[in-house]
Amino acid sequence: MSEYQYYEFLAVDRPLAADEMTRLRSLSSRARITSTSLVVSYNYGDFRGDPRQLVERHFDAFLYMANWGTRQLLIRLPRTLLAAETVQQYCVDETAVTWSSGEHVVLDYTCEEEPGGYWEEAGEGWLASIIPAREDLARGDLRLLYLGWLFAVQSEAVADEEHEPPVPPGLRELTGSLQRFVEFLGLDEDLVAVAAQASCDRVTREPTAADLATWVSGLLAEDKDTVLLRLMQGGPAHLGTELLRRFHAETTAGAGTAGVDGDASVGRRTASELLSAADALHAHRQRQAEEEAAREQARRERAAAEATARRRADLVAEGDGAWQRVSQLIETKKQAEYDVAVAILTDLHAIGREADGVEAFGTRIAGLRELHARKPSLIARLDSAGLGPALLR
Repeated sequence: MSEYQYYEFLAVDRPLAADEMTRLRSLSSRARITSTSLVVSYNYGDFRGDPRQLVERHFDAFLYMANWGTRQLLIRLPRTLLAAETVQQYCVDETAVTWSSGEHVVLDYTCEEEPGGYWEEAGEGWLASIIPAREDLARGDLRLLYLGWLFAVQSEAVADEEHEPPVPPGLRELTGSLQRFVEFLGLDEDLVAVAAQASCDRVTREPTAADLATWVSGLLAEDKDTVLLRLMQGGPAHLGTELLRRFHAETTAGAGTAGVDGDASVGRRTASELLSAADALHAHRQRQAEEEAAREQARRERAAAEATARRRADLVAEGDGAWQRVSQLIETKKQAEYDVAVAILTDLHAIGREADGVEAFGTRIAGLRELHARKPSLIARLDSAGLGPALLR
């Protein structure tokens, strides 16, 4: 089995400059490099660059996958949009790491699986499907952070007695990008469901133009001057998001209502309690699945029994015509028709047992076997169906 490693870097807030692209090319001659991305995969060898350093200097996201089970996701955001103090509540160990780099905060989620525990031969598309969660995080949606902490719980990297951080709203209904994040980490669906029980619903109403106009008109003149100056000087791509964060913070009564920050008063379960509840939920779902499977099996058996009863009733009504039909099927010398003939004979045998006519059936089957003794394929089918010599003794 050859190895497979996939590296993808993505620049979101600003495109790469020409000199940056040139430096990146020195790291890999085979990489696909554009003004917003670097993508490369290896079946042998390794990428020469340090993903952490590249994210700190050039990129806003990075995804790595290897066919022996390792997965890694790095996300970088400006500290004006994501405070390091907030992130530290949710990043606790080597599976969920955070650090500050200049004006940014970086998140690092890493999963190590034993060989055979995970296999993925296609890294393409994963980062594109997850990256919208970065923008949601920039807007104040902390669900990604909480799910990352939950992954640390699943990995047994959080002490049993450790309490969960604030539970953000909206865990019951994850966005498509957050669901892909869950799948990327291999988060247990029962653990996510248990955690979501303490999560309130998100209110997704966007502010109207009138709402924004009213808020802007109330800003101090020096605040407006600062924003305009930043904009004229080529302000960051996230300037609008930064202002919306401030708008929500100043115009909503509670973070949970606005869906921006988690409510620290909701939840506070321990890691052990979450894991135990997830185990209980899994056991409950397993019992339900087994009960449903048993009901479905019983339904199929009833349907099969009813079909058999109808088929045999038709054979009884057919009388000797059934034996004539068997002879006609055998005379075709076709394997599929042999199967049909043996199926009819099996039903006739069962009818004979029920009507105390086994001896008569035995006499007729003996004659049929003797007549077609030179058809080994047919004889083998009869033997396999229990219509062989043992029946005739």
